[in-house]
Amino acid sequence: MLLEIEGLKASYGKALALENVSMRIAPGEFIAVLGPNGAGKSTLLKAISRMIASEGKLAFDGTSLHPFAAHQVVGRGICHCPEGRRLFPELTVLKNLMLGAYLRDDKDAVARDLERVYSLFPILKDRSAQMVSTLSGGQQQMVAIGRALMGAPRLLLLDEPSVGIAHRLKHEIFDAIRQIRAGGVAILMAEQDALSALRIADRAYVLEHGVVATEGPVAELSRNDHIRQIYLGVA
Repeated sequence: MLLEIEGLKASYGKALALENVSMRIAPGEFIAVLGPNGAGKSTLLKAISRMIASEGKLAFDGTSLHPFAAHQVVGRGICHCPEGRRLFPELTVLKNLMLGAYLRDDKDAVARDLERVYSLFPILKDRSAQMVSTLSGGQQQMVAIGRALMGAPRLLLLDEPSVGIAHRLKHEIFDAIRQIRAGGVAILMAEQDALSALRIADRAYVLEHGVVATEGPVAELSRNDHIRQIYLGVA
């Protein structure tokens, strides 16, 4: 198993954000995490990438992640594309992308990965010398995903990649995510757009109030009456 989580707990001060969360991700698997605002989706991804402290089993490729700092987790092959993108707006597209490879010294492989990002998002190659602040929200999301890919992830964490993005660019981004998964990268994606997420994931976990309310293959969850009513808007 690539990622194993058991009994994970995380808090912000006295406020418990995750309680007894357990999940697993196999190499190359695509997992969606669904749930409303405040359910703990972003907290889960931050705990995995060690941006926040947590308790419970959190193992990547058989090794506990608890002793590692966030940058060390990146070096082990977990790259996080955070909610809100967190780009450097006054740097160029190229410089933002290359920041994702700051731990790497394999220059030839970095160059190949950059061309891979440009093949996924051709507009970024056209605008490589442009300041990120001048891009649309959807194009900035492409930069954020591309930056994460430049870290050569074995597990890619995507936090709400479709939020605030025009419908056309949203389709382009989800198509790119499909291609990333087809390349063998495991993906854990937190997403409010349950319909889009269930179309491309293998399995899904539904978080409600910091706990796993239900889980299963996407075909099974798509037939679940609660999921259909609450998350898909289907009676």
